[in-house]
Amino acid sequence: MRLHAFAFWLIAMLSPTLPATAQQVQTAIVAGGCFWCVESDFRRVNGVVDVRVGFTGGTTPNPVYDDVARGRTDHLEAAIISFDPGRVSYDQILHMFLRSIDPLDAGGQFCDRGAHYTTAIFATPAQTAQAKAAITAAEAELGRSIVTPVRDAATFYDADDFHQNYANSAERTLTRFGWVERRVAYKGYRQACGRDQRVREVWGSSAPFAG
Repeated sequence: MRLHAFAFWLIAMLSPTLPATAQQVQTAIVAGGCFWCVESDFRRVNGVVDVRVGFTGGTTPNPVYDDVARGRTDHLEAAIISFDPGRVSYDQILHMFLRSIDPLDAGGQFCDRGAHYTTAIFATPAQTAQAKAAITAAEAELGRSIVTPVRDAATFYDADDFHQNYANSAERTLTRFGWVERRVAYKGYRQACGRDQRVREVWGSSAPFAG
């Protein structure tokens, strides 16, 4: 079963690259803990044409990062993934997403704790059946119930530009180690947070991004 899952991911990652028209592009909205990590993972997928990070799932209008990150709203950190369905399907996006998180953790993700760091798939009515099927398939592979829910798609609010494509930014940010490039700070954060280690523990060779 794990070998089959890996082959499924490999097809998505290695599919030929062709330009997408505006009419072709579709979107998937997911919450997987730190939105920098979700964005960084999916920018590596052939067929994904853009990823934006932000907030969704809550009732606070126009949320800002500091309020969401401190649990002052009911929003989740999330990413909206724009993709060309001729190169990578919605099913493949969800397959990779679920195997890039810890879907057994109801209290957050990795070192990031709190409801705003929990996981979810935000699906439109047309996507709901596929999203639920992806959850069922993931549970069958693990042999365990998972806590990641399928929720109704809601308004997605972009985070400010500071957070967009953070993992690849050469702009400098102030850390406890001084001023460093954001991409360097991101790598240090991801390693210290234990994200890839835990994903490998849960998914083994099915993990598409943990390396």
